[in-house]
Amino acid sequence: MSTCTTVSQDLDEPIAGTAATATTWLLLEQPGPWGAKALTQSHLDPALGRALEAAAQGTGVRIALIRRPGRHADYKRPSERRVYAAHTVPGGVWLRTATVRDPRQLLELDLAALGRGEHHTFDKVLGGHAHTGDPLALVCTNGKRDRCCALLGRPLAAELAASGVDGVWEVTHLGGHRFSPTLLVLPYGYAYGRAEADVVRRVLDGVREGRIVGEGCRGNSAWERPGQAAELAVRRTTGESAAEALSVVRTEGAAPLWEVTVAHADGRRWRVDVAQGAAQPPRPEKCGTSVLGSPARMDVVAVRELRTTATATALAG
Repeated sequence: MSTCTTVSQDLDEPIAGTAATATTWLLLEQPGPWGAKALTQSHLDPALGRALEAAAQGTGVRIALIRRPGRHADYKRPSERRVYAAHTVPGGVWLRTATVRDPRQLLELDLAALGRGEHHTFDKVLGGHAHTGDPLALVCTNGKRDRCCALLGRPLAAELAASGVDGVWEVTHLGGHRFSPTLLVLPYGYAYGRAEADVVRRVLDGVREGRIVGEGCRGNSAWERPGQAAELAVRRTTGESAAEALSVVRTEGAAPLWEVTVAHADGRRWRVDVAQGAAQPPRPEKCGTSVLGSPARMDVVAVRELRTTATATALAG
């Protein structure tokens, strides 16, 4: 039987420019089962879940639940929970962690400040500190949102954990079920799709060295979808792999056509034309539905390096 993932892969649907968007991720450990809307459909107090969702609106913060891979013991009230916050905008990337006994403490956080990249609220309220271990590998396993996330995501998370990869967590939702198994790697915030264990290991090795692996990359969550596609296109064009080398500094236009300016830390700039198209033919965008859709796709039309003052000086010399 065909699934949304097999149909997407058979049609060779482009994967670049499909990552969830968030300047900052806030992750709360919550064991046990998750519903489709996990913040309000798990053993987390649903009133707390609704309050966190409301508080995050418009802040750039995306809140998700995480749990360790494996059998999910049904602990309704774990004594302690791990919490992470990660800011993903290049030049200001950080990953903080804390342990809390009462998840209601998260309501005391200044989420707008977290979204701007200020971690003082996380440190002050939760006793947070810099995460010094391996990067986080977050694998979407929420089968209540789409069965592919469970059928493909859970085995990937289990295999990574069993092979000794540290920092592996299951996560509630990363978007793009049809690209399962999907993965988010923190602190840099690059998302991956159709992930296989050997590729994930290379991705994590790269992150430890401050590099980004382009294979299977959906984009950096710090940028909107046109910016994600543009930045990845510049990486492909230049061979740049340094994690924080590139930033999206301007996006002009509106659907279906944008001009995106991508800047390098060394001063170089590129103008990238990105067009929004519709993936054809129409198909179910998730399992369990007969409704056909044509997912939006980001197509890079052109990449042009801009002649900056620094470039002109170098050429003149």
